[in-house]
Amino acid sequence: MRTALTTLILTAALAGLGTTASSQTAPAPAGQAPATVHRTTPTYDDYLTGNSADVTTPTKGGLQLEGGGTDIDDAFRWLIAHSGGGNIVVIRASGADGYNPYIVKLGHVASVESIVFKSREASFDKDVLRALEHAEALFIAGGDQSNYVKYWKGTPVEDALHALAKRSVPIGGTSAGLAVLGQVAYTAMNDGDGPSLTSAVALANPYIAQVALEHEFLKMPNMAAVVTDSHVGPRDRLGRTLVFLARMVTDGWASPARAIAVDQESAVLVETDGSATVVGKAPTYFIETTAKAAVCKPGAPLTMGGFKTYRVPPGGTFNLKTWSGTGGTVYVLSVDAGVVSSSSGKIY
Repeated sequence: MRTALTTLILTAALAGLGTTASSQTAPAPAGQAPATVHRTTPTYDDYLTGNSADVTTPTKGGLQLEGGGTDIDDAFRWLIAHSGGGNIVVIRASGADGYNPYIVKLGHVASVESIVFKSREASFDKDVLRALEHAEALFIAGGDQSNYVKYWKGTPVEDALHALAKRSVPIGGTSAGLAVLGQVAYTAMNDGDGPSLTSAVALANPYIAQVALEHEFLKMPNMAAVVTDSHVGPRDRLGRTLVFLARMVTDGWASPARAIAVDQESAVLVETDGSATVVGKAPTYFIETTAKAAVCKPGAPLTMGGFKTYRVPPGGTFNLKTWSGTGGTVYVLSVDAGVVSSSSGKIY
């Protein structure tokens, strides 16, 4: 469902209210993608492709968890199907409307709207909130998740995302967007302009400032006591994922603590009953703690065993409610003085 934002866009432009429309929505010639209306404001940019009219479609809830890199066509087809072909809203804090033409080419949708947040003030804008309220699917793009926490936490946008999940609207995210979908999120709040937190840095000191975790942000279905991570293999991130889990247990946030570490160019498609399928080109790692840390304190390398790991390749399944799967490989990871080892001889 959506109100007619295009009318608001063009009216504001003509009235000289500081809003600029770069194009107008018009019926697209056969075989061509619909036009995009671009609206820019001091606090956000808005790109609307497709039908601006109010539509209603039946939706199915669920989560699309992407590990970053090239997006997975099958994952977005799943999102489109779960949206009932309605209005898909993409939210982000960098970039532009790259998802608009990509999504409309994959399947029939009423519209795709990308909202690029420039500041926290946008999270109180009535048009932004109206677009979220009437979405049939919501996707959080990659970028810098620290901006998502700074811009959305404690605002009506946070409330709107919870409301979408409650009314069975599918929600997805990739990379930074994936990071904020777990009940515990690695926020990258203290990375500054440098590289993202590496496994080596985290394992050497689990309480270094870069290990910035948030556990009071988004609460998505089937994600209780779960932290997520992305780009796992190419960026060798399983070590830092284990540190996140150790912190969750040591700090009293969860016991057992669980992680969904999604590899690059892979996605986990979670249904409302907790059943999930891995799609794409790479595996996903479902990890659960079975012990407390022997050493998890500031200034010392981590020592902790008992990380039960289930490696699920594309085509395999996993159930988040029973925390069990099919088609995968089970092994146990351990950390001794900051060094990761595996019962199978292979970490990945």
